[in-house]
Amino acid sequence: MPDGEQAFHRALNQQALAYLQARGDHRYADGVSLLKAVALTMLCVAGYAICLTQYNGWGFFGGYLLFVLAGMLLNVNVNHDASHNVFLRSTRANRIISRLVTLPLGVDPDYWRIRHVGFHHRYANVEHYDLDTQENGIFRQSPYQKHRPHMRYQHLYWPLIAALSLPYIAWIFDWSDRLGKTPLKLTGALPGKRGWAIFTGFKLLHLLLVLVIPLFIAHAHHISAGVVIASYLISQMIASTFVVFLLLGTHWAQAEFYDAPSQGKMPQGWYKHNFATACDWHPTPLWLEKWFGMLNLHLTHHLFPGWHHRHYPALAKIIAGLAAEHGMPYRCLSYRELMREQQTFLRAMGNGDDPRTAEGGNPWSQP
Repeated sequence: MPDGEQAFHRALNQQALAYLQARGDHRYADGVSLLKAVALTMLCVAGYAICLTQYNGWGFFGGYLLFVLAGMLLNVNVNHDASHNVFLRSTRANRIISRLVTLPLGVDPDYWRIRHVGFHHRYANVEHYDLDTQENGIFRQSPYQKHRPHMRYQHLYWPLIAALSLPYIAWIFDWSDRLGKTPLKLTGALPGKRGWAIFTGFKLLHLLLVLVIPLFIAHAHHISAGVVIASYLISQMIASTFVVFLLLGTHWAQAEFYDAPSQGKMPQGWYKHNFATACDWHPTPLWLEKWFGMLNLHLTHHLFPGWHHRHYPALAKIIAGLAAEHGMPYRCLSYRELMREQQTFLRAMGNGDDPRTAEGGNPWSQP
C-alpha cells in the first residue's frame, strides 16, 4: 500500500472498529436482517402460490411478477452478502443460502461470486480484468473498447441491455464459464463430475420451478403457454433492469477507467483506485435503500466488502469525514445526479470519446 494511503487506512479501520465496539456489534447480519430475509422469502413464495392458483392470464402474470421481483430482492439483500461471506458466519451456510435464493433468477451463484468478488472487486474498471465491463460489440463501457457506429445511440437503447443482463448472465456467461471459455477456468470452480452435477442440476431445477410447473398448472387452469412464457421473460427483464439501475451508474458517474497495466501494477493504490472508480448515491425517499441492500452506497461496499450492508450508512459517514481529512475524492450523489452523469457517460462512450486524446481529464465527467 502506498505511503500516502497508510494513514487513511489506519484511521478508517480504527474508526470502523470503534463503531462496532461501541455498539457491541459484529460484521454479519443481525436479527432484523434475518427477519427481512424471511419476509422476502415469504413474499416470493406467496407470489409463486398466487400465480399457480389463478384462472386468468393477468392474475397469473401479477403473481409471477411478484415471485420474480421478490426473488430479485432476495438476491440483492441476501445473496450479495452471502457471496462475500457476511450474511452468516459459516461459509458453507452462505453457499447453501446463495444456491437457494438464486433459483428464481437462474444465475449460478458460484460463478457469479467469482466474477463479482474475484474479478470485479479486485479490478474495478480495469480493461480485460473487470468482467462486468467486458467488450461485447453492442455496448461500449470503457474508452479502451472499440467504437462502432451504432453505439452513438447506446444512451437510448441501454435500458434494453439492462433488461437482458440477468438472462444473459444465466444463459451465456454461466455456460461460457462452465465450458472454460472465460478467465474463470483458471479458478477451478465447480470441478469435475460433481461440479457438472451441481451446475446442471440447479439449472434444471430453475427451469422446473419457473417454467415446467407453471406450464403444467396453467394448462390445467386453461391459461395458455404463451402467457406463462411471456410472464417469465417480462418478469426476468423487469428484475434485471432494476438491478442494473442500482449498480451500473455507480461505476460510470465521473469515474476513471484504466487499460490493463503492461507491468502488472496500477498507477495508484487500492484506496485511490476505489475512490476513482465508484461512488455512493442516495435514493428518494431515503428509506428505499433498506430494500436495495444498500447497494446505492457502492463505494462504501467496495471499501468494506467484508461487512454486512446494514452497516453501510454508518461506514459511509466515517468514510466521508476521513476522506476530507486525507484528500480522498469521496463522491455521494443524488439519484437524479447519478442518472444525469450516467447519460453523460453513455453519450461520450457512444460518440467515441477517449480520455487519452482529450484535454482536461475525463470528458464524460464534465457537466
